[in-house]
Amino acid sequence: MASNTTVLDIRQIMNLIPHRYPFLLVDRVVEFEAGSHIVAYKNVTFNEPFFQGHFPGLPVMPGVLMIEALAQTGGLYVMQDPSIDIVGKVFMFTGINKVKFRRPVMPGDRLTLRMSDFVRKMSLWKMQGVAEVDGELACVAELSAALVDKENL
Repeated sequence: MASNTTVLDIRQIMNLIPHRYPFLLVDRVVEFEAGSHIVAYKNVTFNEPFFQGHFPGLPVMPGVLMIEALAQTGGLYVMQDPSIDIVGKVFMFTGINKVKFRRPVMPGDRLTLRMSDFVRKMSLWKMQGVAEVDGELACVAELSAALVDKENL
């Protein structure tokens, strides 16, 4: 279980990844261990713009946004590695595998985001993600992403 200690607050998160409202899906990082794992969370509120259409009268967080929240958490892990030059770089998805959704995420939930098993080959990273609400599995996925130069996009 993640502690309540803040490793990265929202300002620090915004210094590491380019996402902004309404697409910044990580509120706080509460655990970080280089070479091992990162734990973050997203407080899900009824004010999220996606709830207007997904679904009216039955607000459910889209599964693809749970995956995006996991990817942003993985990006925060990589962007904190002091051995990597992150100047002018952005962390971008390259693949999503073995995704399973196990429970809906609704307003009022705190989505705990755990990323681990990081494997790096040059600028490509593979990692395992788990999203939970109150210790109950919401989503699992294998993700891959690459650290790329912004100017090459």
